[in-house]
Amino acid sequence: MKKYMYTILGLVFVSLCYLIFVSANIVFSNDIALPKAKKQTDSRYRLVLITRDMDTTFWNKVGMGASRQAVKEGASLEIWGSYSNNSEQFLKKLELAIHSKVDGIIIQGLDTDEFKELTKVKAAFNGIPIITVANDVPMKESLRRTYVGSDQFRAGGLIARQLLNEMGTEGNVVLLSDEQKEYYQNERLKGIYATLKVYPNIKVQYAETAESKDQVITTMRDQLNQMPDVDAFIAVNANMIGPMVQEIGKRSQVEPYFIYTFDDGPESLPLFEEGKIDGVVEQDPETMGEVSVQQLVKWLNGETVPLDINGYFTKIRILKDNRNE
Repeated sequence: MKKYMYTILGLVFVSLCYLIFVSANIVFSNDIALPKAKKQTDSRYRLVLITRDMDTTFWNKVGMGASRQAVKEGASLEIWGSYSNNSEQFLKKLELAIHSKVDGIIIQGLDTDEFKELTKVKAAFNGIPIITVANDVPMKESLRRTYVGSDQFRAGGLIARQLLNEMGTEGNVVLLSDEQKEYYQNERLKGIYATLKVYPNIKVQYAETAESKDQVITTMRDQLNQMPDVDAFIAVNANMIGPMVQEIGKRSQVEPYFIYTFDDGPESLPLFEEGKIDGVVEQDPETMGEVSVQQLVKWLNGETVPLDINGYFTKIRILKDNRNE
């Protein structure tokens, strides 16, 4: 009986040894098919460009430059925004981008408390870098990483010097700006005043208005009544140039007046080509898009940390009407 028991135990022991050997061989075999790693996406980073002026020539060019650079960088870029300067929809897009936890946001700056709350608190809390493009907001108020676009102070000086070249050092000038007091418009105004302040025979009348067409027309009517001997107009907010020219045209021909603005309004260049504006500051929106993506990817890669808080300035030049020369 004992012999029979020992035989059974021996068989059990041999079987266990065999199973252990087979299992070990499977575990340590190089031929094991390991679980496949999660397929990597084609893009390293997911970026979003947000503007308040979708489908305008200026912002389409910003988007073209940004998209082109994103392909070079191996990043994906989505272009979101609102139409006709709708700030409420614009802020919702910004909030959605933050909640979506994108890798980086390139955005047209908006100088409001709501915008700064989203960038300074929500985006920073989620570790999402923000770069402002074309329109800046002060770094301390927004915690944006950098700004890419025109040096707006220099752009204001450029347009003032063109005014001096054409009007001379005497005359009356109306400056029309946005009552919202956007930071980039304030920089343009500083540049204009810094250039004109040394000419005491130039009288500057400053006016603010809401951006709606009716409000601009009403404000222009008041300015023309207050300064009937005006010689020149500068639309600091380029979105106002259309109704401005329209109201001037109701009083008289626009040719005797010197009229200037910037190219980021939808009517700026068409009115310039029609000869109704004497000069336009032309910016470089495609390069703005390219450089903003380039700098954002450098920051994400850790190649340039921190980015230049003063910004990366793109080219500007004055387009002037030469038809009367």
